[in-house]
Amino acid sequence: MDSSDWRQQKSPTPLFPDIEWNKPEQRSRAGKLAIIGGNKLGFIAVAESYSVSHELGAGQIRAILPDVLKKSLPPTITDTLYIASNISGGFSREALPELLAAAAWADVCLLIGDTGRNSETAMAFEQLLTTYHGHLVITRDAVDLLRAVSPQIVSREKTTLIVSFAQLQKLFQNVYYPKILSFSMQLMQLVDILHKFTITYPVTIVTFHQNQLIVAHEGKIITQEYDEPMLIWRGVTAARVASYLLWNPTKPLEAITTSFITS
Repeated sequence: MDSSDWRQQKSPTPLFPDIEWNKPEQRSRAGKLAIIGGNKLGFIAVAESYSVSHELGAGQIRAILPDVLKKSLPPTITDTLYIASNISGGFSREALPELLAAAAWADVCLLIGDTGRNSETAMAFEQLLTTYHGHLVITRDAVDLLRAVSPQIVSREKTTLIVSFAQLQKLFQNVYYPKILSFSMQLMQLVDILHKFTITYPVTIVTFHQNQLIVAHEGKIITQEYDEPMLIWRGVTAARVASYLLWNPTKPLEAITTSFITS
């Protein structure tokens, strides 16, 4: 790996200041974001990512949820689309046409999780994966729900996976990538592997290892020291990533890197 392929960002100074400066001042020009997730037992990640995206300046934001949650959502979520739920409280197979139509409206779709382990929801998301052509950001348990189609995920362009290290290990196993990841491996080893992986596949990877937030895209790696991993697991990081992709769709590495700056 060439030394120029790995760069480090130090908060609060962004590596790519133009990304922040070019943020649209008018919401009407700041893109459309669909946040998809939730089930009858939870919607907190949907609500929090909606709030984060709004604060960052995302244009239009629409939460897409199972209709079993109609009476549960807080009033702060003002734009919602409820689609058919199944007996388990997740997205129903019958909801697929509405889900695909809602996704087609958006510039970026964020699969935020809290979806449970429902097979019908998995089937709906798998269809979304193949029919939606915009940017797709997948995180938390939505990654696990789509494990069976991991080869399609990593081969899809305009796709960002925000994963734990354990999820990254499983991803490599599911696509039969000939590298073994261990929690004890040095950061440089992981950087080199992600460099090669993202040359092989068009997917963008965001993960966390040894107190470093890492983004890998087309063989380029950016790392940043990060001491708030709970923001990743709650979905806040994914909401930031999706929002920055709205107004920088052709520069995913730069947009995602800049979204790491939280101050």
